[in-house]
Amino acid sequence: MSDLLVHGGTGLDGVPVDVLIQDGRISAVGPGLAGRTSTRGLDAGGAVVVPAFVESHLHLDKALLGATDGGLDAAIAATAERKRSFTTEDVASRADRVMGWALAAGTTQIRAHTEIDPTVGDLSIRALLALRERWRGRVRLQLAAFPQEGIEARPGTLGLLVDALDHPDVIVGGCPYAEGDARAARRHIDTVLDLAAERDLPADLHLDLADHLEDDRFVLAEQVAHGVIDRGLEGRVSIGHVTTLGLMDPPARTRIIDALAEARVTVAALPATDLFLTQRSGRHHSHRGIAPVRELHGAGVDVVLSSNNVRNAFTPTGRADPLDIGLLFARLAHVSSGADVRWIVEMLSSAGQRLMDPDAPAGLTAGAPGDIVLLRGVDPADVLSAHPAARVVIRAGDVVARTETTTWVADAVPTLSR
Repeated sequence: MSDLLVHGGTGLDGVPVDVLIQDGRISAVGPGLAGRTSTRGLDAGGAVVVPAFVESHLHLDKALLGATDGGLDAAIAATAERKRSFTTEDVASRADRVMGWALAAGTTQIRAHTEIDPTVGDLSIRALLALRERWRGRVRLQLAAFPQEGIEARPGTLGLLVDALDHPDVIVGGCPYAEGDARAARRHIDTVLDLAAERDLPADLHLDLADHLEDDRFVLAEQVAHGVIDRGLEGRVSIGHVTTLGLMDPPARTRIIDALAEARVTVAALPATDLFLTQRSGRHHSHRGIAPVRELHGAGVDVVLSSNNVRNAFTPTGRADPLDIGLLFARLAHVSSGADVRWIVEMLSSAGQRLMDPDAPAGLTAGAPGDIVLLRGVDPADVLSAHPAARVVIRAGDVVARTETTTWVADAVPTLSR
């Protein structure tokens, strides 16, 4: 952790900006900070300066397992079978690769949903806890103990979940739709929220991932909102996917969104996965395949964007680069203005910081983490479209990753000598 003055940068609004980082946090934001301090400096050279990215919803333990064609049920089944052969070394090796990609892309914080069940036990939790130590100082790795195959549906899972919460920076995960029916799914929500309240921990649930409204296991966002308020968990719960919200008629959708806003529930939109898993039968129409992000944002709900999965049965593509997800979302959300670009970057960065640390400042502001990314060779309005590869990643005042690029293009086709 070092003091650092980044000077000569450009904000997303096109205005020159300097950033002073002291004791691991931002202490001042310019312009015009250069020369006011003896702190060591880094010349940004006009690069666009943004808060470091946060992968708010990522599955490291099942990354790089390879693709399987099919929807949600097929992906869960394929992964359940693959988990039988998991080893600590296997999980750690795959997760380590993805964390390296994420850091190089500008991500300094990850919330990793990590599977627990009688098949895999706590193997993945232990593997990622060890990996967390290896990456300490470069990437913060928070784990969500995740019952992918249900709690009641897999007896023995609840005990594993409770035990996992004894480790530091491990939060309560949930997956209600994995249960056998809607009543069990509702009990699953109550169990997760009760644990969060009893342990004074955040909770993060996979929720309502479907492209139809025919199964009550996939329309439970309103119950979560009310349960959060009943337990005094406002601002400490997040839900991922929530694709069915876009299918509801406007009055119902507005009612549920207002409840989420009152409960200060964060919504994680996961477009790469949701587009791949849904709308396969041709029988249903979904709101562009993802949660209604603009409506949520307009109602005051905090929304984050994240990769979710990387090259497995749930998402066969990906490289843990948040700007990939931002560009995909921009195409889905009819984005055209600079203001929208800034909003998307905020969902990839500052909103994720607020999710990880609800009581701390976030973004390029005093008191926020001293984690920033310099995007070189790009105009502020083009950070999504141009997708700059040249990046400098700073964590708590230290440069922890740097990518440089060189491109050569011929001026003309050479004339062949005869």
